[in-house]
Amino acid sequence: MNDSPLPDRLSVDPDSPHHHAEVLERGIGVRFRGEDRTNVEEYCVSEGWVRLAVGNRVDRRGKPLTIKLSGEVEPYVRGNAD
Repeated sequence: MNDSPLPDRLSVDPDSPHHHAEVLERGIGVRFRGEDRTNVEEYCVSEGWVRLAVGNRVDRRGKPLTIKLSGEVEPYVRGNAD
C-alpha cells in the first residue's frame, strides 16, 4: 500500500467526493511552494492549488473557513519515525 501513488486531489472533509480515509490514515504531508503546510484542507496537484484553513474560524455548518491559493503542490507520505 505504501508504494501506491498519492491521489491527484485529496480532501480531509468526509463529505467531499475527494475524501479517501485509507490514504489519510497513512499520514499525508503537503509541501506548498516549497514550504511544509499543516493546515491544508484540500489539494489538487494537476490544477496547482490548495485550500488552507483560516485560523480556528468555522462556518455555520461547523466546517473550517478556507482560502484557495495557487502554486506548486507536492504531496508526500510522512515517515513513521516521529
